[in-house]
Amino acid sequence: MNSRNRFGLAVLPLLAATLVASPCARAQGIRCGAGQDLIVQALEQITPQSGNDAFENALQLLKSALAECPELGDAWYYRSLVEKRLGHAALANYAMDKARFNGSEALDQDLNPLSLSTPASRGIEAEGTETPVPAAPPVKPGPVQQKWALVIGIGHFTDTTIPQLNYTGTDATAFATALKDPSIGGFPVDNVHVLTDDQATTKNIKEQLNWIARHAEPNDLVVIYVATHGTPRTTDTAGGANYLITYDTEVYSGGKLDEDALYATAYPMVELADAVSTRMKALRTAVFLDTCYSGGAAGDNGSQPSAPLANTAPSGAMLTHMSDGTGRIVMAASEVNEESLESSQLHHGYFTYFLLQALKTGKGQTPLSQVYDSVAQQVSKSVSSQGMHQHPVMNRSSADADFALRTPPPATANARP
Repeated sequence: MNSRNRFGLAVLPLLAATLVASPCARAQGIRCGAGQDLIVQALEQITPQSGNDAFENALQLLKSALAECPELGDAWYYRSLVEKRLGHAALANYAMDKARFNGSEALDQDLNPLSLSTPASRGIEAEGTETPVPAAPPVKPGPVQQKWALVIGIGHFTDTTIPQLNYTGTDATAFATALKDPSIGGFPVDNVHVLTDDQATTKNIKEQLNWIARHAEPNDLVVIYVATHGTPRTTDTAGGANYLITYDTEVYSGGKLDEDALYATAYPMVELADAVSTRMKALRTAVFLDTCYSGGAAGDNGSQPSAPLANTAPSGAMLTHMSDGTGRIVMAASEVNEESLESSQLHHGYFTYFLLQALKTGKGQTPLSQVYDSVAQQVSKSVSSQGMHQHPVMNRSSADADFALRTPPPATANARP
């Protein structure tokens, strides 16, 4: 049995010029790496329901990012959105002009973390107010029209100091097979895209998420599955940011954790959360995260990195953000500060193994809330028998947000008894 750190759109990569030997260029690269990290911190502060205090905090972080690296177009773009939300129209227009001048990937893709793609279906108490904002009327989707899935499993990495994972590829392949199985998921084969190992680069993951966002309609069903390493920003005094480790993420340099390379090449968890909450229009969207964080496992050569990655899972706030909107279900393999474990006997991660078993037993027709109950019980029991602990968690956009992977076709669903 091996412990595994399995753990959604990446920050702008560093320009190649920042990586050359010139001291000035290297210094600029360090500053821009820190600036990119500050953008991620700012995005983690805000959701469409956040109050003014959160937006003021995000604004200060974005200003700090621009102080580090004035040419960060994304920082200018997100600053424009925040200034507009705070009612600073002139400053918002100025920041947007700077974003266009410097070039912003977020602007080009029309990303907006402040606009939900589906209506909020739960009451939100606005920060700094005494009166809760009324819950939006519940949105009831019609019969499922189409199904879409992105399945990611990464066990090998270009950075050879990142410990390999044993069963992430197997887990991803088995999960995709279950989705395509007519007796379990019933997903059209062409609508299930799978990225494993060298296919699962930061760029490819972003493109595939955008593929779903472009195609999935409100009455469709979307599934996103991710199994890989991840990391929080433990060496940064602010801390708390969650990153997915993609195939081409750079983590270590000379045996030491290279924060700037990590921030420039990894995939911020907040961007996955934003993609789910603000870009996926489907009123049935499920996310499965078989991930936790590296506990300092040795590399292939047996060496121990001098700054091992901390062993903590995605934060509760991040999972809540990912479930913003309507019809969102998010399952994570473990609680914060627990490892997501693999089993050499099962040849799977415990979470994915029992997830597959529950889906197969119910022939895909069991509501996901009940699937979670079964998975949580089985994972906890099996891992405890090995003298360890792992407790899966689930977040939903509302108490009544629930659906199965396989439902009767529209004609059957609409038929009167």
